[in-house]
Amino acid sequence: MATIKDIANRLGVSVSTVSKGLNGASDISEQLRQSVLDTAVEMGYTPKQMRAREAKKLCIFIENMEYETSEQFGYDIILGFKQAAYPAHYGVTVIPVTPAFQAGEKYDTYMLKNGYAGAFFVGFALQDAWLAQLHTTSIPTTLFDNYIRKNPNVSYIGTDSFEGIDDAIEHLISLGHRKIALLNGSAHSMITEQRRQAYIESMNAHGLEINEKCMPYGYYVAAAAKDHVANLLSLGATAIVCGNDLLASGALEECRANGFRVPEDISIIGFDDIPISAKLTPPLTTIRQDRIELGKCGFYTLHSVINHVSICKNLLRPQLIIRDSTAPVRNNGCPAP
Repeated sequence: MATIKDIANRLGVSVSTVSKGLNGASDISEQLRQSVLDTAVEMGYTPKQMRAREAKKLCIFIENMEYETSEQFGYDIILGFKQAAYPAHYGVTVIPVTPAFQAGEKYDTYMLKNGYAGAFFVGFALQDAWLAQLHTTSIPTTLFDNYIRKNPNVSYIGTDSFEGIDDAIEHLISLGHRKIALLNGSAHSMITEQRRQAYIESMNAHGLEINEKCMPYGYYVAAAAKDHVANLLSLGATAIVCGNDLLASGALEECRANGFRVPEDISIIGFDDIPISAKLTPPLTTIRQDRIELGKCGFYTLHSVINHVSICKNLLRPQLIIRDSTAPVRNNGCPAP
């Protein structure tokens, strides 16, 4: 477990300054105090008084998402949640789960047995057993990128996919693209269906033709691009919007493997802005989700539900990050369908 001295060494300040930051002293700046708190959370420091407050416990259940290192999508979401929970004196436990884990015990029973006041679900699929149980749960619960109807104890947070996809389509249109494909993620995912519907609505709103063959489902991994990119190129796509940055990284490789240069011959856009996006060749244009803010939003929303403020949906705004994987369409670009 990290100590106050460890935090002081990380920040390059004195132990007394860290102690002041942790205890809300008024003679240090708010910016420094927040930096102390955020670093304490990141390093896993827990004060004695928090360890004693067993009733103020929350958990993050995470499935189908990597989160152990700062390069992975889930890391900042969990960090943001912990940073927001810390000043409110909540302890947070991260619990990886599997379908077998969910089959072993009912959600409400697990929560009550372990004394958790509420939970944040990250990375779950629509067919997961615990999601079905959330229709009737009385436990305060917040879901990332999933939605349960008509239960005031369950809330949903995420990033507005409709605004994000529309920003991407408008950017490509401004560059002269008209044949825009969508390489989507896994079927049976709420967020996949949202991005598909967002693409359809945006294409229709801008008067662009939609071809069902140009919006295939894949998986949210780079290798899935190999199954679809060659076909999208043969159909004449001059730009591909991808369901996440990993898919986009795979699309970059597959375009090169098929003799297409990015962005000279075809433009690629991702979704998420994970750290690798800026390091790809070329650096990836993408729709940013602020994952630290998503994590914080997860806590604030869950805390509201715990305090009987029934929030239904809480969406953050995306941001289009323009890098070098998009460029004006070429008149003699991709082959016609």
